[in-house]
Amino acid sequence: MPRSVVNNHAMFGGRTLLLLAVTLGPSLAHADDPGRCIDVQFTPSDNLQIVAWVADSAGAYKDTIFITQQTGTFGLGNRPGRFDFNSGPIWPYGRRITTFPVWAHGNGQAFDQVIYQNDTSEDPGACFTATGNDYQQCGENNLSHPFNQSSAESHFCRPLMPSEASWDTGTCATSAFSDKGKFSTSAVKTGYPPRTDVLRGTYDSSSVDLYKSLNPFDAVSQPTPVGGTLTHTPWPVPADLPPGDYQLFVEVSKEFDFNGTYTTAAYPSPAGIYWAEYGKPYRGQPSVIYRVPFTIAATSTTASTSTYFGYGDPNGGDGTIRPPDGTITNDTPGTGASRLELVADGSDMYRVKVDVSPNSPTEVPAQPAQFVATDVNSAGMSLSFVAPGVGTQQLRVAGYEIRVRAGTEMTAANFADSMPVTAKVTPEDAGHLQTFDLTGLLLETDYWVGIRAYDGCHNSGALAITKITTDARVNGSVDACFVATAAYGSLMANDVEMLRHFRDSKLRSNAIGEFGVEAYYTFGPLVANIIGESDVLRTSARDVLRPFVERIRKLSF
Repeated sequence: MPRSVVNNHAMFGGRTLLLLAVTLGPSLAHADDPGRCIDVQFTPSDNLQIVAWVADSAGAYKDTIFITQQTGTFGLGNRPGRFDFNSGPIWPYGRRITTFPVWAHGNGQAFDQVIYQNDTSEDPGACFTATGNDYQQCGENNLSHPFNQSSAESHFCRPLMPSEASWDTGTCATSAFSDKGKFSTSAVKTGYPPRTDVLRGTYDSSSVDLYKSLNPFDAVSQPTPVGGTLTHTPWPVPADLPPGDYQLFVEVSKEFDFNGTYTTAAYPSPAGIYWAEYGKPYRGQPSVIYRVPFTIAATSTTASTSTYFGYGDPNGGDGTIRPPDGTITNDTPGTGASRLELVADGSDMYRVKVDVSPNSPTEVPAQPAQFVATDVNSAGMSLSFVAPGVGTQQLRVAGYEIRVRAGTEMTAANFADSMPVTAKVTPEDAGHLQTFDLTGLLLETDYWVGIRAYDGCHNSGALAITKITTDARVNGSVDACFVATAAYGSLMANDVEMLRHFRDSKLRSNAIGEFGVEAYYTFGPLVANIIGESDVLRTSARDVLRPFVERIRKLSF
């Protein structure tokens, strides 16, 4: 591939689907031409991260047309922490620069990196913690963070040890707090955007105010497609993109995708830091890239590929596409080059297919009807609606855009600025009842949820909005570090995490210690609920815990 794919910085990085989804301007060829629509089709396996972009025939980047929300909205590639921190269920730490290295180095963006608020590593020789100069707690090595630099986490869970009971559930065991970071002042830039799902809280850096405004990819971010389901990614061709030959690139990443070359021995847990036992090594086979040359013309065109084009840097350090070789598994569904499934298309097979056709938005989808909450609790809700149709024939819609807004009313004017949700709704025929769930919400909070349907060219219909208030907290629903968490206000405050670490590595290694832990689990929740409601009691609890924390800091474990 020409090096311009990965090194061209004179790229059109500013356009997004937010702009593209509006009514198209002048046509490709004639004033009465309705324009063109590109429909990218693929069937993913489970647990993938995916990005798709259009380049010209020479490989120069034009626009991103699809990106999974973990990177496009929740900042997977640009958040505090080492990129090689271990991973786990809905894990919140570590800058995952190995997710889309080809895309990130070639999309023409130059974002400041997000680092921890207490990261002083940019000041040479000034990496200090409360106990002095400590490499294990230095800068990017620090998985924990101070309680007065953390805020409620609306999406990610706290880090887990593989031995914890909630490891395999795929849901957060408890509410979590996290350091949302600050922009680095170094000259190092990244093509990964910061997260856009948070509003600045009391203990957050002023950088958080800028995260959303700087991210041009939030509007094309979509929930991770369901494994084994045919996925359509429609894209209205912008009026200033002329007819001609182009290329569609799809980069696909998957954690824990190991083979004989990419093993935990070759890419192990980070060494020499306190937090290496949290999570598991995740760096298996690198991102794989599929490429489809296609043509935008006056007539409809179709193109596809059944093979992968190459793979990205295993360490995320550059945007070069490595050609296919024996290090990538090529014959096992769901892994390596087969992360996207083979799909039959008549006598042909494809992994990625591109259809280009006229875009005629004369009839858009109707409004979803009877949109209501059917079940509400303190951390989530279930919602239902009656599926709309498209036009007089009531054709099935292509998909749904769902967004949520907390604290302030959602309207048609601010819908696009509201938070996209990860809920995935597979469209049914018009008139069918459809349901979806929202999780990870804050208790006793007003939420407005909006949904609208779109057709095969992403022409959107009318918006339906409903308001719901989550329930109050259920007594006893606190973390297993009950008292410390209530005292410090954060599951991952440095002192709380030190106590958790001591509990897991020392107390649970002998019978007496395990007995003490179990007794604490029995009586801790009641005490924590009382402490958590009083600032005076929280301050007193921190004073009581401080000598224990200082003693534990001096231990080697």
